[in-house]
Amino acid sequence: MRNVKFRDVLGTPLMANATKIILLGAGELGKEIAIEAQRLGVEVITVDRYDNPPAAQVAHRHYTVDMRDGNALKAIVYREKPDAIVPEIEAINTDALVELEEEGFNVIPNAEATRITMDRIRLRKLAAERAGVRTSRYKFAYNLDELKDACESIGYPCLVKARMSSGGLGSSIVYDYKDIEKAYEKAVKYARGFGEHVIVEEMIKFDMEVTELPLACLNLNEKPDILLPRPVGHVRTGGHFHVSWQPFVDIDEETDESTVPFQGYGSNLHLMEDKTSGKPLWRSEWNDKRLPGKLVREVENKIYETAKKVVKCLLGKKGGFGIFGCELFVKFDEKKPEVYFNEISPRPHDTGMVTLVSQNMSEMALHVYAILRLPIPEIINMFPGAAHVILSEKDGVWGPTYRGLREALMKRNIILRFFGKPCTYKHRRMGLALAIGKNTVEARVKAMEVAHTIEKGL
Repeated sequence: MRNVKFRDVLGTPLMANATKIILLGAGELGKEIAIEAQRLGVEVITVDRYDNPPAAQVAHRHYTVDMRDGNALKAIVYREKPDAIVPEIEAINTDALVELEEEGFNVIPNAEATRITMDRIRLRKLAAERAGVRTSRYKFAYNLDELKDACESIGYPCLVKARMSSGGLGSSIVYDYKDIEKAYEKAVKYARGFGEHVIVEEMIKFDMEVTELPLACLNLNEKPDILLPRPVGHVRTGGHFHVSWQPFVDIDEETDESTVPFQGYGSNLHLMEDKTSGKPLWRSEWNDKRLPGKLVREVENKIYETAKKVVKCLLGKKGGFGIFGCELFVKFDEKKPEVYFNEISPRPHDTGMVTLVSQNMSEMALHVYAILRLPIPEIINMFPGAAHVILSEKDGVWGPTYRGLREALMKRNIILRFFGKPCTYKHRRMGLALAIGKNTVEARVKAMEVAHTIEKGL
């Protein structure tokens, strides 16, 4: 990473001097990355397992291949000779990325970081042992008998996760001994490698989940640095993103406490937002109370510290550029607040899509600017904003139609994003309702109402 300078020149797409990126994965996050790259005149090539995915609809070219096939992946890169290879999903042959990097290709952020983040065992070792950040208690198991011992040691309820998977696939809550075998079968079924290997994690009774979006880039002095946008609060369903908001807590400067009563895990708003969750496993004791400003600032600093330590370890001596999605658990204890590292991905994060309305530059724009080595003077959280997924209820509908637009868009400060996915399956993410409000709770309520309106007519 020595003597790396800002890029001062960009070419013209489809010409000999084109600046070119390949997106490995062409979903909704990739679509926004492609749009931001297109705005700068960057030539965009997408790769995914099926035809006409969202990002391919706004790219210059698309290839349909199984990205776990290393030879197919390398053949595309050799043909296109991109300035940057940008992974956007987990189902990629990471050995091929390592080989391409050794041959001189620019893998974002670097091939080893990408490989580690897709392997829960290696990632947990890096976070807990090398970065030294706080995590839940955990154990690794390499067969069913070891898993039984690990669950007994960690205690119930606990989480069992496949070593390599994504989107909550292969993950289970184990409530007692009789659930273990079923959890193991699920982990093996959905594993993307190391099928017999699993990780067991302690269940943290958090007050809220947070995503920090650390950005590895050149600072204005042209030195490698990590910028830290305001944290994003979020709620997940079965491992899948459901709703997010930024900032994670609004603070009233006059009273030095949260602008509105806290609406965290198990709150009435959470249960209204997430129709599929059923009964929550617990409820935050801070729900419907105002958080002290001092406590929020202490937690926010711990969030920044944790995310920065993990990213520095991931980048290592090789370094690299781009945004990360760092998932964390927060406990608001006035005597000793805690932030627990959960997982991290080396790319824009689904919960970070709220930045499309809440920041001066979205996480996707920041990712593109960072990997192209362009100056980023400042990242500003401009408005309290929220994002709520639009899910399909029906399975196997090709060419879905979106209704309810008139009613949805009558609300102020609402933006809709439809991803253009060619078909539905149960609870597939088809779009996003984005809202700005006086505070994050108002924004969450508006985004929720609009998303549910569209879902009824989908």
